Amino acid sequence: MIASAPRLLAVRDLTVEFETRQGVVRALDDVTLEIGRGEVVAVVGESGSGKSVTAMAIMGILDAAARIRRGRIEFAELDLLSLDEVAMNAIRGRRIAMIFQNPKSSLNPIQTVGRTLVDILRAHAPSPLSFREAREKAIELLKQVKITEPARRFDAFPFELSGGMCQRVMIAAALACEPELMIADEPTTALDVTTQAVVMDIIADLCRERGMAVMFVTHDLALASEYSDRIVVMHAGHVVEAAAASEFFRAPTHPYSRLLLGSIPYDKVDAAQLAPLPGSLPDLRRRDLPPCRFAERCPKAQGPCRTQPTPVVTVAPDHAVKCHFAHVEPAS
Repeated sequence: MIASAPRLLAVRDLTVEFETRQGVVRALDDVTLEIGRGEVVAVVGESGSGKSVTAMAIMGILDAAARIRRGRIEFAELDLLSLDEVAMNAIRGRRIAMIFQNPKSSLNPIQTVGRTLVDILRAHAPSPLSFREAREKAIELLKQVKITEPARRFDAFPFELSGGMCQRVMIAAALACEPELMIADEPTTALDVTTQAVVMDIIADLCRERGMAVMFVTHDLALASEYSDRIVVMHAGHVVEAAAASEFFRAPTHPYSRLLLGSIPYDKVDAAQLAPLPGSLPDLRRRDLPPCRFAERCPKAQGPCRTQPTPVVTVAPDHAVKCHFAHVEPAS
C-alpha cells in the first residue's frame, strides 16, 4: 500500500498485542502503510480499529502492556524499533511530532502555554537558546497558528483558553522543532464544526508551507475527503484499503469501505440514504478470528474469507485492497 510521493515513513507487517487480565488483545495484525514526504494521509475507521495504536507505535509511546510481536517502522531510512530510548528521544518531538485528541488534558494546567512552548524550544534547539530568544520564537509560533494577540496569550493558562485555542497551542508545540512528520490523532474530536475547519485549515496550510507530512487519524470521512491526499482504511487491526483520496471517494472497493461511506452523511442528499454499519468489531481476544476480520459482518463474505489468508490486490495505480473478491465487483 504505497505512498505516491517520495517515501518518508513505511510501516511493515506491524503486529501489536496487549496483555490484559481478560486475555491477549491482538490490536494490530500485519499493518502495512506508507506516507510520502509532504503528503496528508488520513487513517480512517471505526473506534477500536487500531488507528491510534498505530500512531503510538510510530511515536514509541505504547502502553507498558503492549508487545510488538513483529514488523518494522522505517522513518527516513531509520528502523525506529531498533533504536534505544535515548536515540528515539532525539527523533520524538524533533523530527516526528504528535497532536493528541484532548488538548486541555495534554497541556500542563499549572503552567502557562507560553512556558510550555519555551520549554519545548529550549529542550530541542540545536544550539542553546536564552529564555528571551525562546519567548520570541514561541510568540511567533502562536502567531503562525492564528492565535490573536499572541504576546498576551503567551501568559495564559490552558483553563483560560477555549478548546480550539488549546488545540492551536498544541499545533504550535508540535511545530516548534519543524518536524518532518506530524501525527494528528483525532485533532478535532472535541471541537465544534466551525473550529474543526479552522484547525484543519491551519494544519493543511502549514503542511504546504513547510513540506511536512501529516498522518491524520480520524473517524470523520468528510474531513478526510477535504484535507487528505490519500486514505488508509483500518478495520479491527487490519489495513483493508489504501488509495488516493479522489480515487477512494469515487470508487471505494472493499466492502467495509463501501458500508463505512454509506453510514455517514458524506455525499448524501437526504437522511434516507444513510445505512448503519452491520454488527460490531470482533473481540480481538478471540483465538478463532477468521483471516478476514470483517468476514462476520460482510454481506459479500464467502468460504475463503473465513479460511484462507487474505491477499492484497492492486485494483488501480495507488489503490490496493485486502480482499479475496476486490477484483470481482466493479466500483459503482
